[in-house]
Amino acid sequence: MPLAVRGVLLTCGAGYCSGREICYALAMFEVLTEKLSKIFSGLNNKGRLSEKDIDEALRQIRLALLEADVNFKVVKSFLAVVRGKALEANVLESLSPAQQIIKIVNEELVGILGSEPARLKASSRQPSVVMLVGLQGAGKTTTAAKLAFHLKQTGQRVLLVAADTRRPAAIDQLKVLGNQMDIPVYHDDIKISPVQISRDSIARAEDMAATWVIIDTQGRLHIDGPLMQELTEIKKAVAPAEILLVADAMTGQDAVNMAGEFNNNLGLTGLILTKMDGDARGGAALSIKSVTGVPIKFIGMGEKTASLEVFYPDRLASRILGMGDVLTLIEKAEKTFDKQQIEKLESKLRKSEFDLEDLLDQMRQIKKMGSFSQLVDMIPGFSKLTKGISDKESLDRTGKIEAIILSMTAEERANPGLINGSRKRRIARGSGTTPGDVNQLLNQFYGIQKMTKVMAKGKLPKNMSGLMGR
Repeated sequence: MPLAVRGVLLTCGAGYCSGREICYALAMFEVLTEKLSKIFSGLNNKGRLSEKDIDEALRQIRLALLEADVNFKVVKSFLAVVRGKALEANVLESLSPAQQIIKIVNEELVGILGSEPARLKASSRQPSVVMLVGLQGAGKTTTAAKLAFHLKQTGQRVLLVAADTRRPAAIDQLKVLGNQMDIPVYHDDIKISPVQISRDSIARAEDMAATWVIIDTQGRLHIDGPLMQELTEIKKAVAPAEILLVADAMTGQDAVNMAGEFNNNLGLTGLILTKMDGDARGGAALSIKSVTGVPIKFIGMGEKTASLEVFYPDRLASRILGMGDVLTLIEKAEKTFDKQQIEKLESKLRKSEFDLEDLLDQMRQIKKMGSFSQLVDMIPGFSKLTKGISDKESLDRTGKIEAIILSMTAEERANPGLINGSRKRRIARGSGTTPGDVNQLLNQFYGIQKMTKVMAKGKLPKNMSGLMGR
């Protein structure tokens, strides 16, 4: 399933689909998205809406949000606003009232998520300090490395600080991660207090002309007095520009309650929600800003260093409503593909010269962008069309396709029409597959070729089946 994004042909991570197959993507907020889609579909089928129709839809939305572990006060306030706007005469009398209600729900979702992206704010004097705080197990250490990588990618000079002396493994982990990214890590003997380590790190940062210092502080299994006292002392010692709470999104309302306590004690400037790729309910993300008043600044979408995303409320609202997130997809593609690759591919697409060698290259590049489920979740409409294949199955299929293409000669990759029955048997033997597998790949490739010819003429398919090469 190819999708062209600014000259980059994104091929479905499942490798290929026949007319009988449907791919699978475990979407973030999967349960909530499915239920909302069903509710809105029912409204669309009614045409004109009555007040009774709206109340019934809102009742179902209420149940869906509560089942998604959204704070009940947030749900109550959210639905009150949606109902008030939905009952306005111009909505009930419009030609597409269901779409108007979806628009209202989208706007209010963006509102409770924070409206505008909350950026990091640097201090007036360098280096700017970020304190990462949170409970043990939320992923502070890996998040510190991801945030450092994010800042480095924007041209900043970063110093990581290992101030979690209570857990020596955290120091070693941060040193390894820093070494992998070529980012220096300041650490000291575990007998030195975290407050002193944090204070000394500022002098080190000034010596190396660092613009940002990221302090990985200690955590506990629960919130206690000694933890807060230590964090308060670090805050006084380094005067951080940002105090970011790292919270596990999968803990739901526990994350919301924890954020409230940390905010009351330290005065948080922002939140980083981790493990969002594994959170099928999403209640923490939908509640935490409204309840605490603290904005979400980043979300963790996987284990890779580059898997920390700036949080955009409008984009997440779009994903929740099943409308995809093409802007984030484009950004991921542009980070993965260099300019020359994009220009070369654009030229081939214009000339309808896309071949199997290009398909192989595209698949390898897509692997660098993230998991199949995350990518498909960003493509409008695909989350509904893709059920049945896990990330592991996707990787297995991708590996099979790579083996098949690599078993072809250069001439066959450039001109698949040469591949007759005997060549298919030879390719199958060389790749450890069957002639049927080779046939399936070729059929899918011909569908992609057909799609690229349509794209070359500046046209797009009218429905998603065109993207699936059917």
